[in-house]
Amino acid sequence: MGSLQYNSQMIQKITVSTKKRQQMVDITAAIQKVIGQSGVDDGIIHVYCPHTTAAVTVNENCDDSVQRDITETLARLIPHDAEYSHSEGNSDAHIKAALMGSSRSLFIEGGKLGFGSWQGIFLCEFDGPRTREIWVKIYAER
Repeated sequence: MGSLQYNSQMIQKITVSTKKRQQMVDITAAIQKVIGQSGVDDGIIHVYCPHTTAAVTVNENCDDSVQRDITETLARLIPHDAEYSHSEGNSDAHIKAALMGSSRSLFIEGGKLGFGSWQGIFLCEFDGPRTREIWVKIYAER
């Protein structure tokens, strides 16, 4: 088993434009493109969302109804119009982002994301439409 070494590249930034207040955007292809450009065959990729009203998750990317079920369930559990203390009108987005999480670390195997059969990586938008960034760092196995 080898050790990990930081790939000397800077943080790679991916821009994602969202179209709705709440949606999940499949960013798997964009993440895979960063891996391909890095030339790393095996290692770890860290995917980070630097926003307090958006998140990153891994889930099924074969059936769009899964993403719809996730966003609709979160909307029911954490409604936009509840009585929150935060005065900007987006407290629900902050709570949803905190629950979903701001980052994921994933395996790179053979130059590709080490996923299960139906998995993809998603930007979870909770306060859109907006232009978001996803930051990516790769650690290569030596």
